[in-house]
Amino acid sequence: MTVCGKNTVFRYTPTFHIIDICITSMKTTASLALLLVSLTANAEPCLNVSDETRVTGVSQCLLTHRFGAHDAPHLLIWLHGDGSGGKPASYHLPIAEKAVETFDTANIVSVGLIRPGYPDGSGDSSSVAPGHDGRNDHYTGENVSEVAGAIRNLKKRYATKHVTVIGHSGGAATTAIILGMEPGLIDSAVLVSCPCDLVAWRAGRKAWTRSENPMDWAEKVPSTTRIVALTGSRDGNTIPDLAKRYVDALLARGVPARFSEIPGTAHNEALGAKEVNEVIAKLIHSL
Repeated sequence: MTVCGKNTVFRYTPTFHIIDICITSMKTTASLALLLVSLTANAEPCLNVSDETRVTGVSQCLLTHRFGAHDAPHLLIWLHGDGSGGKPASYHLPIAEKAVETFDTANIVSVGLIRPGYPDGSGDSSSVAPGHDGRNDHYTGENVSEVAGAIRNLKKRYATKHVTVIGHSGGAATTAIILGMEPGLIDSAVLVSCPCDLVAWRAGRKAWTRSENPMDWAEKVPSTTRIVALTGSRDGNTIPDLAKRYVDALLARGVPARFSEIPGTAHNEALGAKEVNEVIAKLIHSL
């Protein structure tokens, strides 16, 4: 923040612009608030394609955190949950970083992806289309398409042979939708604490009318995709049956999917459970 004459200047630095705005009155302050909302909501694709801290989806620019070698045969992409508590979406990043040493530094590119509209705690956020922000009812076709586009562009960036997406909670639901919406884009998926039956998950609460339901896309998932769903036995948010129903629907079509409970594990603990790493290791080594 600087001054212009006797007036205050606010410097706003979104993904692509540096904007100085001179505040001369309360009316200007109110206008500034509306302007910042508009700028944030109507961001453009990433302009600097060589910037590894972000990636274009379709029309939005999503934040990324890359760990490990730039050139490796296996790409792991980690998607966070909805974060209803309002905190930055960063809890999956240490897990993505640790994965590099866990699964062999030379063979793994590990990327923590930040879903549309979410901050990562650095002061920056992934951009989001107008009307598709917020942490409720977030699995819109628009947002899911942005994540799918980001995955596609990350595959091109790192020229990897195999892509495994590990999604937790809302990130798992997003991944499950992509499996049907973009058949073949993802080779393997690990769905942790997935609200894969959205209607059942929202039963007794306000329905999510904007969001896609993973169950509706199960019939589009190709039989070449390998899927493992895991939910903690003590998960009171996304109960195990939600993911199990989705897996049963896949198995009925011949898709190689399986479901496992993680013993004694609650919702927020599941992504860091050793059982998740064991599944990822088997998927990598079987290729």
